[in-house]
Amino acid sequence: MTSFLRVFAVLACLVASIPSAFAAYGECYVDDPTGTPLNVRTAPNGTILTTLANGSIVEVVDEMKVGQKHWLFVARQGERLGWIFGAYVVCKQPGETREAGPSQPAEQR
Repeated sequence: MTSFLRVFAVLACLVASIPSAFAAYGECYVDDPTGTPLNVRTAPNGTILTTLANGSIVEVVDEMKVGQKHWLFVARQGERLGWIFGAYVVCKQPGETREAGPSQPAEQR
């Protein structure tokens, strides 16, 4: 029973640390330089579930690297969406102002 409690304690610590690890992203939004909607997938390079328009605000839930590509698992307003290509997401740290990205003028944000 003691080993079970140790494993449980370790898992509880890991789970508690997950939100703080992704809080480092701050506010994130889609900024695809092609100007086309960004595909949301079931997995990196997986089936397309939906798309996100440029300027869409997303919350980063998880991340992974596949080869040289950085992928982010995102949610919006608490709803888990899927995996998107991380190169087309811009995140600002708390206190930073949001500036226009290369694919969208400031007045459209």
